[in-house]
Amino acid sequence: MSIPESQLDTWSHQGSIVQSSTTYATISRALEAKDSGFSGKRYEIFLQGSYGNDTNIYSESDVDVVIRLDSTYHYDTSKLSPQDLATFNATDGPATYPYAEFKADVLAALQTYFGKASVEIGSKAIKVKANESRRSADVVVATEFRRYYSSSFGLGPQYVSGICFFTSSGTRIVNYPKQHSNNLTAKHQGTNMWFKPMVRILKNMRSRLTEKGSIAAGGAPSYFLEGLLYNVPPDNFGKNYESTFVAAMNWLLKADRSKLVCANEEYYLRRDSAPECWPCADCDGFIDAAIGMWNKW
Repeated sequence: MSIPESQLDTWSHQGSIVQSSTTYATISRALEAKDSGFSGKRYEIFLQGSYGNDTNIYSESDVDVVIRLDSTYHYDTSKLSPQDLATFNATDGPATYPYAEFKADVLAALQTYFGKASVEIGSKAIKVKANESRRSADVVVATEFRRYYSSSFGLGPQYVSGICFFTSSGTRIVNYPKQHSNNLTAKHQGTNMWFKPMVRILKNMRSRLTEKGSIAAGGAPSYFLEGLLYNVPPDNFGKNYESTFVAAMNWLLKADRSKLVCANEEYYLRRDSAPECWPCADCDGFIDAAIGMWNKW
């Protein structure tokens, strides 16, 4: 027996956005204070994650905010030709505002605005606790990241721009949230607006599966669920949620999952021992558990 269309329709609905918008605006005001240590530097503040991508469901609380320093950047030059690498090395200089100093200044700005008791450092982000008027927020402190590649048009080294941050253990995480968001929007439009509701259905299924112990908590992050469904060709979407789920899962069962990509199209989706990728066992485990839930409803 399959999950009825009425239940899928309920799961497809977007969660509240009013309080998340208020939270984002409040975090932005705190970070834009004129007396912060990074005031006057080039930086950008933007949403990422479920609220930024309009795939949030009712049970989600944290608002993910990125503050990206653009006056300092990290980079990958492994794809450059020897000539372009020499050009890069001749023009690149050391950062005058190190990442660690920037993160300390962001922490100080948030503590000044919200109070030290409401702000704490996590392994990947700075957590701002919720109150009556705002949701909790994870503030990712990042710099620009440039993945360079050689140009065949005599223009010198070119690059793809993303973000880069460091965990509390010193691991560097590189991601491309703007490409991710833009590609999700294009996918949504290319599936006649079926894509994002289907992501929300998978996320609600994830919540049920976690509650039942069918998958481990944290084993199917929203980012990877978005990426998983992003790989499914557009002709599998449409008609109703039931037929779309069946078509999508059947496609994933037959696909070469080693070739699945993240929605930013800069990384493969399934890889072990890569911080930007979904561990293979977790990805496969979610697919199997979702199909099992569908068949035993």
